[in-house]
Amino acid sequence: MAMELRQQLRLSQQLVMTPQLQQAIKLLQLSRLELVDAISQELEENPALEEIQETAQQEAGSHEDEKPAPEENPNSEVKIDEKIGSDIDWDNYLGEYNSTGKAQYESEQKEAPKYEAFVSQKKSLDDHLLWQLMMTCPDKDTEEIGCLIIGNLSSDGYLSSSAEEIAEECGHSVELVEDVLEELQTFDPPGVCARNLGECLLIQARHFGVETRLMKEIVTHHIKELENKNYKAISKALKVSLPSIISTVNIIKEFESKPGRPFSTEEPHYITPDIYVYKEEGEFVIALNDDGMPRLRVNPYYRQALSKGQDIPSDTRDYLQDKMRSAAWLIKSIHQRQKTIYSVMESILKFQADFFDKGIAHLKPMVLRDVAQDIGMHESTISRVTTNKYAFTPQGIFELKYFFNSSINRVHGAAIASASVQDKIKQIIDGEDPKKPFSDEKLAQILKKEANVDIARRTVAKYREAMKILPSSKRKQY
Repeated sequence: MAMELRQQLRLSQQLVMTPQLQQAIKLLQLSRLELVDAISQELEENPALEEIQETAQQEAGSHEDEKPAPEENPNSEVKIDEKIGSDIDWDNYLGEYNSTGKAQYESEQKEAPKYEAFVSQKKSLDDHLLWQLMMTCPDKDTEEIGCLIIGNLSSDGYLSSSAEEIAEECGHSVELVEDVLEELQTFDPPGVCARNLGECLLIQARHFGVETRLMKEIVTHHIKELENKNYKAISKALKVSLPSIISTVNIIKEFESKPGRPFSTEEPHYITPDIYVYKEEGEFVIALNDDGMPRLRVNPYYRQALSKGQDIPSDTRDYLQDKMRSAAWLIKSIHQRQKTIYSVMESILKFQADFFDKGIAHLKPMVLRDVAQDIGMHESTISRVTTNKYAFTPQGIFELKYFFNSSINRVHGAAIASASVQDKIKQIIDGEDPKKPFSDEKLAQILKKEANVDIARRTVAKYREAMKILPSSKRKQY
């Protein structure tokens, strides 16, 4: 069989993920805080990328391909031409600055830090308990056992190990561990070092001086019925009148189920909108939020050095060209990200104009495909844009994904968005009689009657749980 070489032309399409495209996709799905962190990291690693400072505001609108304005030589000698005046009172000058007293300057007084503005480290639960333990002047064994007990507390303030395990670990008797534990349970916050919820509630009852035999019976033997608000079962089992049970339960409700909550180290995360939508002269206006976002440019010194063909070693030139190319890609990707977010928000505003004007009840069903077709992008791109991006609107702050809802059919008329149905369920529950709350089945019937929405009971339960609303049995008030 003869073999030969031939040349053939073949036309084909293939998707190539270039570094620029990968970087653009990565930046597109980052949240605002993550983007700021990524820019800060790039500023540290890339010498060709720099942030535009306040003194360079005039260059903020310049493009990366524009030539930089001529700058003064930064290495030029600094000359001081100002001469000292002859009218200075040297006697007072030397007298003031050679005095042994403490000189004060008005500028220093204004710029001095305010001590009340200093932020100290938040005190942890372990530190708070250890401080109280050391204030009791314990002996060596008590201190060892106390530190071991405190080290085995959960973030909620509960003891996660048994007395036997602690005794085995420290080599002391179980009785001594129990005595130390009993002492620690008198510490602040009330209820700390408890082994379970019942013990925690009883510790607080003794601390506040409200412990009764009935309360002890309820907490010790009927904690499950207490959780489910099955007060009639408790009344029947203890042979006590229902009003007495309810009166005792109302006191128990005031106790803290997680004593360690005030010492939580979790910091709140505040939402910063990526885009603003506000109404001006009867029309909605979209504005991107650039506050706190670094303004970037390619370093003009390196760009000028490469463009003028200065004598630079080849490896250094290659390194600078690579870094300048990376900086230009980053700036272009950020601009493309902002432009894409603006286009998506503009399309959402077109579809959901009634929501921005009238509220959640007028939210329309919408899917990613609707916006993708409107602005000519892929659905995956729209999904990346709407993830962890927030918009400030006249109705409040919402994640961009909030505007995409599945549709629910009505008995008569057009479909309604699932978010509008959830809001309607919340309104019905807020207006119900606390003594006779509506069941999920009853909520479905009310929705069909008042809102013309045909919805199943299990769907109502799913929406109610999504909004973190308790079932009717636990919402009931006595």
